[in-house]
Amino acid sequence: MKVAYVTPGSGQRFYCQNCFRDTALLQSLASLGHDVVKVPMYLPSDLEGNANITETPVFYGAINVFLKEKLPFYRHAPEWIERMFDSSVLLHLAAKKSGSTRATGLEEMTLSMLHGERGRQASELDHLIRYLRTEIAPDVVHLSNSLLLGLAHRLKNDLGTGVVCSLQDENEWVDLMDEHYQSQVWNLMAEKAVDVDLFVTASQFYSKQSQNQLKMPADRIRVIYGGIDFKGYQRSTLPFDPPVIGYLCRMSEYFGLGILVDAFIELKKESRFKDLRLHLTGGYSSDDKPFVNRQLKKISEHGFAEDVRVFKDFCKDSRIKFLKSLTMLSVPVPTGEAFGAYQVEALAAGVPIVQPNVGCYPEFIEMTKGGVIYEPNTSEKLATAIASLLSDQEKVRKLGEQGRRVVLEQFSMDQMAKNIEEIYNDVA
Repeated sequence: MKVAYVTPGSGQRFYCQNCFRDTALLQSLASLGHDVVKVPMYLPSDLEGNANITETPVFYGAINVFLKEKLPFYRHAPEWIERMFDSSVLLHLAAKKSGSTRATGLEEMTLSMLHGERGRQASELDHLIRYLRTEIAPDVVHLSNSLLLGLAHRLKNDLGTGVVCSLQDENEWVDLMDEHYQSQVWNLMAEKAVDVDLFVTASQFYSKQSQNQLKMPADRIRVIYGGIDFKGYQRSTLPFDPPVIGYLCRMSEYFGLGILVDAFIELKKESRFKDLRLHLTGGYSSDDKPFVNRQLKKISEHGFAEDVRVFKDFCKDSRIKFLKSLTMLSVPVPTGEAFGAYQVEALAAGVPIVQPNVGCYPEFIEMTKGGVIYEPNTSEKLATAIASLLSDQEKVRKLGEQGRRVVLEQFSMDQMAKNIEEIYNDVA
């Protein structure tokens, strides 16, 4: 089967769990014998690539999309100018700019993209359809998130292909918009959802949330738990001399880094936790940099700078080394997430997780028995939960071992790929 997988690129500036997971999924689908083509959108997405996966040029290049939104005359620009702005050099430069990873100020563009052939970037859709028809001829097109639903109508009707769409943390983009735009975006996505054959999401939590947001029945959404490629992951020794708390995610206020930093500072003030360490990785955008600098300054002002280490590289090999240094991991996203691949990565290394009672976290911890839940999601409650575990080394090791056993059995990328393959067979 020939599969075209349409996925936005992160520009390699920060840990994009969906980007890493999508790349691993395509590798597994290729190993099952499928002809897999990755179609990057907006920015390059060549993270941890594989020679068995064909990659197309970037479509809807971030620069062209922005110019067509803001400059009406540019919507009729010749293709040679568009190709120039789609060069990898310029797109990697665009990835460093703050506007490339945030929704604020891009509300109208988001709506325009969802309007598809009636949007201001209609010529970009023409380019995509023409390329897929003449160069790929896919049996299935898989959209990596529902913010791409504006493509679905023409993909289905012009190519005669099955269309699958993943539902994965679209709210992380939409929630940052003005409330007026939020309702418009969700309503438009609900309208465009009719053009998709089946939706896929990674938790029961996000399935139920999507049913409400997109006004669709449960039978249009299949829950397939996310997986990772376990090759290379090794058990952490779960050090207690000194103990180490880890954070593996984009280093951003949105993803709860500030909550963890405040909990760390509170714990360090107690003599029994004076040796505690904090390890951070995941990178950040230029938008996040002022926030990250404030957190590091706050740590320094309390005299704990020597006890914090930031791991700048977050490729797979670096993440494996990072996880081996940890006693436990916490990514206290205030509103929770649809899945949280960092949870699987941590447990693959036998590192227990400490997560708030929001999003998919209670569902995942109930399944794996690999961590603890706390509420409400405040630094005080997080500090209390961490302190409780640090006082019980045997419990930490038991949670890590239980969680590792379950994720190795139930959250492999090979199993995820086989489940996705069944969906492709249903819609092709």
